[in-house]
Amino acid sequence: MSPDGRDPGAAAPFDWNRAEPAPGEHPPRPGGRLSPPGGQLSPPGVQPRPGGLQPPRGGLQAPRGGLQAPRGGLQPPPGSLAPDAWGAAPAEGEAWLPFDRGARPVEVLDETLRDGIQGVSIVNPPRARKIELLHAMASVGVDVVNLGMPATGPRQFDDACLLAREIVASRLPLGLTAAARTLAADVDEVARVAERAGAPIMVYAFIGSSPIRHFVEGWGPDFLARSVDEAGRAAAAAGLPFCLVAEDATRSPPDMLRTLFRAAVDAGAARLCLCDTTGHVTPPGVEALVAFARRELGALGATGIELDWHGHNDRGLGLAAALWAVASGVERVHATALGVGERTGNTCLELLVDNLGRLGARPPVPRERLVAYCAAASRALAWPVAPDHPIAGALTRQG
Repeated sequence: MSPDGRDPGAAAPFDWNRAEPAPGEHPPRPGGRLSPPGGQLSPPGVQPRPGGLQPPRGGLQAPRGGLQAPRGGLQPPPGSLAPDAWGAAPAEGEAWLPFDRGARPVEVLDETLRDGIQGVSIVNPPRARKIELLHAMASVGVDVVNLGMPATGPRQFDDACLLAREIVASRLPLGLTAAARTLAADVDEVARVAERAGAPIMVYAFIGSSPIRHFVEGWGPDFLARSVDEAGRAAAAAGLPFCLVAEDATRSPPDMLRTLFRAAVDAGAARLCLCDTTGHVTPPGVEALVAFARRELGALGATGIELDWHGHNDRGLGLAAALWAVASGVERVHATALGVGERTGNTCLELLVDNLGRLGARPPVPRERLVAYCAAASRALAWPVAPDHPIAGALTRQG
């Protein structure tokens, strides 16, 4: 027990990687496919042998003289796919996860100037470098930029105003967001930036949703609901759209997320952001969480609320998780230039944009623009581009 009599076991996180699928849903299989109904992996009418396949007695024996390839080389069995068709067609009873978005490409939000510069090894760039990076964002098709968190101090507030004015004056095709805690005072600072810039800014108000944070802070469901309501009311009073950011959602139990989702709907949220704050989730966990959020919003009659995905890279899965979130249907995904951020960083934006273009979820971006974006970020953040960076590295470009 803790000194105040609380049970530390209450802080145990929920693991969406091990969440059971809802009826009618099936966990993803390797390769980006969904399991067929019933989860049957063996051919019809064939039952797997208990304990798995067993080798013959004495072990497998090679034929005398060794293995010989047939004349003309190895041939695929009759009726099989040609070698270049693997990955181009699903097996019977399966469906590829949908990347092609048609008329509505998935949106990309650049978090470099907010979450990215929170890394302890990253500098807060000079204002001229921030402006240069804004223009680089626009050149690679970024849809939305986070201007920072104005309530954290005078420098942050002034920089957010400057960046917002630059976007308006230069007519950059960038939507505006800014971060806030679920406090009316924080939201009011975003409203002040919007008023000075003469442009609407979406408030991204965050609150911890996992048991660990609640145990440390002594928060309960009522406090969470009141906090979300406070932020939503403040945003509405300022005439600003509002997104609830569920911090650490990938380690939050369903009941707690239901409380937050309902509070967000009641507060008039336009979006919900699902966060993998510690880089914990695997692709099956991404799909389970996104499907859960869709079901809960549907049950609340709020199917018009769109979903964001915000991920970190602690396990090296940031890019994979982001792609899986897109395939699972989120409308907006977050990333940072060069993957900078706290600890091991965030999802890498240039790699995300490049892969989404290759997969048909967004228009492709020329490589030279992505290289220029990386260079602008490196100058702004005083962060070197790794020699083996897949797009902008010196070794990669030589090859």
